[in-house]
Amino acid sequence: MPIDAAKALAAEPRTGELSWGPRDVQLYHLGIGAGTPATDPDELRYTLESRLHVLPSFATVAGGGKPGVTSGLSMPGVDVDLARVLHGGQSLVIHRPLPTTGTATATHRIAAVYDKGKAAVLVLRTDVGDTEGPLWTNDAQIYVRGEGGWGGDRGPSARPEPPAGDPDRTVERPVREDQALLYRLSGDYNPLHADPEFAQRAGFERPILHGLCTYGMTLKSVVDTLLGGDVTRVRSYRTRFAGVVYPGETLRIRMWHAPESTRVAVTAVERGDAPVLADTIVEHT
Repeated sequence: MPIDAAKALAAEPRTGELSWGPRDVQLYHLGIGAGTPATDPDELRYTLESRLHVLPSFATVAGGGKPGVTSGLSMPGVDVDLARVLHGGQSLVIHRPLPTTGTATATHRIAAVYDKGKAAVLVLRTDVGDTEGPLWTNDAQIYVRGEGGWGGDRGPSARPEPPAGDPDRTVERPVREDQALLYRLSGDYNPLHADPEFAQRAGFERPILHGLCTYGMTLKSVVDTLLGGDVTRVRSYRTRFAGVVYPGETLRIRMWHAPESTRVAVTAVERGDAPVLADTIVEHT
């Protein structure tokens, strides 16, 4: 078995330095669709350095996405074919607002390995902090198809109950044809999102959008629609990637709002509201 769960869990954490500045933040925001209309004051908060603030999901790419999903797959005990890898879920806890310029220390490790029978699930955890203390904790749940079945721990199976009633708000967000090509410049160069031949080898008709791009687009919609554009109100954000998005499609984002959290469901309009993000919760003040 290419995944040695015991070896992966016992491996020493890797530590490295992350640095970022306004250009990195602006590029990320453009990659998730910010800047339309270009002169809208609400959009200038994401694109103009003199007004810039940082959407918390930038944490998933800060420092060029290192350590990221791809680098986590090179940890001891893990040797897998990238074409069999799917990003299954993401959770992010924000300990304090992200600065527009920063240098921090990232410590990452494999926090769990689960046996789902037909797949293995790796939980890649990254803790990031600077001289003032913790900044964020990031968990990526990675499905590796064909690598389960060794009789290991199946992991948690409970999921949140679906939100009841009609959503409080629904918005639609277009995904540009070049969205994945722009987003990948923030650090995720997995060819699944750019190379048609690689995408077909992985079982897709054409390159798909990064799950974390959809993740960022969704959080921006919640912040702009329900939180008054105040990125500092976000405390945590988690989701399960329930399906793919193809560049050129439209996201339908439904939101059920409460004082301290917002439930979200995201679907692809052109494919009959095919699920994209599920079990999605943004906790906020």
